[in-house]
Amino acid sequence: MLKLAVLLVMVSFATIPLWSQDNETGAGTNAGNDLQMATPPPVSGESYPSTYAGAERSNYLRAGLSFNTQYTDNLLGGTNHVSDISYNIWPSISLDKRTGRMQLVFTYSPGFTVYQKTGSLDQANQNLGINFQYRLSPHVTLSLRDSLVKTSNVFNQPNPLEANPVPGSAQAPTVAVVAPTADQLNNNGGATLSYQLSPSSMVGVGGTFSNLHYINPVPGLFDSNSFGGSAFYNHRLSRKQYVGANYQYQTYRGYQATGQYNTQTHTIYLFYTVYLKPSLTISVSGGPQYAEIPQPPLPSLHSWNPAGSASIGWHARHTNIAGSYSRIVSGGGGLIGAFHSTSANASVSQQLAPRWSAGATASYSIYKDITPFSFLTTPGGHTLSGSATLQHSFNTHFNASVGYTRLHQSYGSIPLISNAPDTNNEWISLSYQVTRALGR
Repeated sequence: MLKLAVLLVMVSFATIPLWSQDNETGAGTNAGNDLQMATPPPVSGESYPSTYAGAERSNYLRAGLSFNTQYTDNLLGGTNHVSDISYNIWPSISLDKRTGRMQLVFTYSPGFTVYQKTGSLDQANQNLGINFQYRLSPHVTLSLRDSLVKTSNVFNQPNPLEANPVPGSAQAPTVAVVAPTADQLNNNGGATLSYQLSPSSMVGVGGTFSNLHYINPVPGLFDSNSFGGSAFYNHRLSRKQYVGANYQYQTYRGYQATGQYNTQTHTIYLFYTVYLKPSLTISVSGGPQYAEIPQPPLPSLHSWNPAGSASIGWHARHTNIAGSYSRIVSGGGGLIGAFHSTSANASVSQQLAPRWSAGATASYSIYKDITPFSFLTTPGGHTLSGSATLQHSFNTHFNASVGYTRLHQSYGSIPLISNAPDTNNEWISLSYQVTRALGR
């Protein structure tokens, strides 16, 4: 992962004198281009932006240091209702490099967390993200993305509002259950290769993977991973309207002491996307999904189910709003079994004044076990969470923010959750950043 990140950064700087410096927006926002087609959210695999357009900058190198303190009223879960204050330090470096043919967004933020009372939970953290797009030719585009998070506490993220992104497509959950102070490593990635056949037709293939590993075992939660592939056809009806079809294959694996649990799905989606304004995107998709689900000692279950998603994104200069809904059959990240997964996500960010901004996120997910008679599977449950933050910029370098997160979960088979389903977290953060513009 780190080798890939270093290679992409070196490539971006090496190409500065070779390519045009015309800035180019992402595939989902250039629907008005008469030549290059957009890759709509149902097939791009990317999430909607979490900040308003006025807060974004391209062609920069940024370094910074953040310090925040948090209060959590349910740190350990279970029957140990322990509250504590933690202190977090986050150095960071980020790069956004864009040329006529390439876009690279790279962020890396290691950190360290110290607890005031429960010092045994002190831990180093890692946050790494890469999004790379390269136009191999006027008609062929390659996209790569990867994220890696290693943490002992899901609340202590460098940017809490980015912890629950709003997806533009129906995606399997990478983490179904939020376990307080559970040492975990979560890695997700994907690749897409698209070829524009004509001014109004495009085909593409892609692949995804995810891996969830609990470094220290948590009763009721299990390691899991998934991988899959896809192929799509994308047709432009007009400058603002797209339709198409997408086939997806996915394998989900959950690991427990008695062995491995596998679930396979095949899905055919039909999708429609409309760009009503340069800043507003609406997408819907749906189709049949076939699932092959083991339920030992009984024969495997073969099931047909409807699957689909809907999403909307408004990305303006001072406002960003995104929302999505999806229903699929999938494995549950951290759970064993196959589930009807229904999820809804929303986010909003708003510039209130030249130096003030606010944001909020909300998410809801419910997992219903498809094979309740299997001895290997775990029951499902639901998760509801919400966050809000207020930020003030003192100058171009120094920022301060305050925020609050509320989490409620219901999973009867997980003692860590069932005995303490609610968690509240408040934080205060101070950050200092320096930015260097890259040449145009």
